[in-house]
Amino acid sequence: MAALQFQLQYTDTQSKARAGEITTDHGTIQTPIFMPVGTVGSVKSLTVEQLKREVKAEIILGNTYHLYLRPGTDVLEAAGGLHKFNGWDKPILTDSGGYQVFSLAGNRKIKEEGVVFQSHIDGSKHLFTPENVMDVQRSIGADIVMAFDECPPYPSDYKYAHKSMELTHRWLDRCIKHFASTPDKYGYTQNLFPIIQGSTYKDLRKASSQFVANTNLTGCAIGGLSVGEPEEMMYEFTELCCDELPTQKPRYLMGVGTPWNILECIALGVDMFDCVMPTRNGRNAMLFTSKGVINIDNKKWEKDFSPLDDGIDCHISNYYSKAYLRHLIKAKEITGLTLASVHNLAFYLWLVKEARKHILAGDFTGWKNEMVPVLKTRL
Repeated sequence: MAALQFQLQYTDTQSKARAGEITTDHGTIQTPIFMPVGTVGSVKSLTVEQLKREVKAEIILGNTYHLYLRPGTDVLEAAGGLHKFNGWDKPILTDSGGYQVFSLAGNRKIKEEGVVFQSHIDGSKHLFTPENVMDVQRSIGADIVMAFDECPPYPSDYKYAHKSMELTHRWLDRCIKHFASTPDKYGYTQNLFPIIQGSTYKDLRKASSQFVANTNLTGCAIGGLSVGEPEEMMYEFTELCCDELPTQKPRYLMGVGTPWNILECIALGVDMFDCVMPTRNGRNAMLFTSKGVINIDNKKWEKDFSPLDDGIDCHISNYYSKAYLRHLIKAKEITGLTLASVHNLAFYLWLVKEARKHILAGDFTGWKNEMVPVLKTRL
């Protein structure tokens, strides 16, 4: 089968926003795109049918750390990979587990070989190396596989950030070598993306971006942002990285973010996004809508029988009222978590598709500048 292809269709004349198309063996993805996060092989509280019909997702993300621990690669291989296991027949991207290992700061040890960590499930010890992380992602069956990296915390001092970046680069070389020496699984092509690190130091970010660009892999990812740094700093370093990356490769900004973060980073040249925010915040009563942010817990929605959001193309958002969803959330009814999550994800997918339309129409910048303050409004 064929390696991932990226066709750049249009670049905005007033910003660096791009519209493109990624083609994988499991289908085509129109960019810019948002990827719902399916940590353990499932986007929390949603069925595959809801992801396709209501959210209109084109690609989802699986988590290597979590899938490795449970159900384990033996189960996934017996099933024929994650696509067969969960029934999702479109593209899947797996992250490398580097971020999860970073978040386990108290229970892991980083060394040249890899990372020794303790399972959050039963405390058992495990070792992730660049080589076995490639094997695990092959076994999961992702269309896009991420290189194993170290994600330094914010803030990091320069010495640590520099040492961490160089380790990530050495691990990347090992990932590339091992990935090239192992076959694709399940009869379709798997593609490796490298990850840029360097914390919030311009010279390190520039060096890491150039190192990643020189690998000439099928795409590039920007890691280590949205880990606590101010928004303006995230934008500054996103732009710096994008400016160093090849035009004809898709660019993935990992773990970002709010709807306004996404629009601002599209304007800086990013093509792909993922974040747990739409589902996590939805489960905690926060709705993102085309008119602003709603805390559905608030009493003001108790007798508001208007739709969740009639500004987007989603049956659930148009059909159910704010009052009803508030009732479900207050009653701790599990259906409420599903409706909030479906709505938020559908809104995120609507937003990136609207961005794409405006990029192609040539009026993205004006539209973005109007939308950002609306999206930030607390209703």
